[in-house]
Amino acid sequence: MDNQYYSILDKLERIEQRLDSKQTNKYLSIIQVADLTSLSTSTIRRAVARGHLKCSRRLGKLLFQESDVRKWING
Repeated sequence: MDNQYYSILDKLERIEQRLDSKQTNKYLSIIQVADLTSLSTSTIRRAVARGHLKCSRRLGKLLFQESDVRKWING
């Protein structure tokens, strides 16, 4: 019974880690990035133009991975 218990706990930990990693890689709009960083959208656009912040351009919109935004803020 103990082995089964530890096996379930191990599986739950792996599931939790996967969910946590997916949350940090979600895409944010420029408005969401502005809210997260307390910066203006103009400042964010300048950072993109200078190559300091990575983004994806989809359907005419700038989309940012949350993990990239956090690296940019901290680095």
